[in-house]
Amino acid sequence: MSRTTIADVAREAGVTKATVSHALSGNRPTSEETRAKVRAAAEKLNWVPSQSARALATSRANAVAVVLARDPEVIANDSFFPAFISGVESVLAETETALLLQVVPGREAEERAYRTLSHGRADGALLLDLRSDDWRVPLLEELALPTVLVGAYDQPTAFSCVRTDDAAPVREIVAHLRAAGHERIAHVSGPLDYVHSRARADAYIGELGTDELLREGDFTAASGRDLTEELLALPGRPTAILYSNDTMAIAGLSFARSQGLSIPRDLAISGFDDDHLSAHLSPALTSVSSDPAARGRAAARILREVILGAQPRTEVVDCNVVHFRESTASSASASSASDSPTVSRRTP
Repeated sequence: MSRTTIADVAREAGVTKATVSHALSGNRPTSEETRAKVRAAAEKLNWVPSQSARALATSRANAVAVVLARDPEVIANDSFFPAFISGVESVLAETETALLLQVVPGREAEERAYRTLSHGRADGALLLDLRSDDWRVPLLEELALPTVLVGAYDQPTAFSCVRTDDAAPVREIVAHLRAAGHERIAHVSGPLDYVHSRARADAYIGELGTDELLREGDFTAASGRDLTEELLALPGRPTAILYSNDTMAIAGLSFARSQGLSIPRDLAISGFDDDHLSAHLSPALTSVSSDPAARGRAAARILREVILGAQPRTEVVDCNVVHFRESTASSASASSASDSPTVSRRTP
């Protein structure tokens, strides 16, 4: 039996071989009707394009990369990463593009990874965990590896960027806490060299006019627990704590309750990133859903466009929604908050 070829698929679909190639690769615009016809023909004939032939024809690896220099524990417990990756994969799947995910222990390994990727292993990269003065941006520019920056990077760069507003939700939560009567409000941030952690911390300081109760965490449960213990031991302890992710917030909530504090009567607590468990805690945790899947889709879509020759651009993803729940309810309403629906507001 002869092997099915792209010509067979083209005849079955009633199009040219070039149209089959464009429809499956996404290299050129084709109508949804044509793409559906080609996919149906390929499926009927059980035909899959040769990746090696595709790579030779396009001089591309048909893969994009994400390199993470983070503690694997953080990656495993942080709800952001799986949601972001699912958004990326939903776009890459349209053109059968592979995602290369590499976790590295530090800067030297991360630099080696990018240099290796630039020698044909990947067509482009998505850069996460942006720092205020990020050495990776000029490196990737030097390597000429198409890249999309995921975060509010404010230094000059030729790369595309997917941005969100990390400051507005913090201002909204602080205003909510102050309206509930809280004056001693603490913030447990993420590492302050990350641009999103710094944006949240700056918004917090801007609202309160002081960094007295700011503590720098590392997104792990251990840092959330330890910094909560430190804050609650202060002579003038805070009556509310805003954490930079839900993992730290949940650990802080657990520690506070172990010390006999009632949430939110004695201590109001809020998180960030809205872990899928947060709404089901007792009390339910106030948090900010930031739709990392939407950011992943935007970043992957823009990277694909840049790889195909589009000009770099910046896209702002409007995705932050504050969910006010029982953990920050005022004393007067705390007893009945569990019977009330979550109040959600999209930050401007």
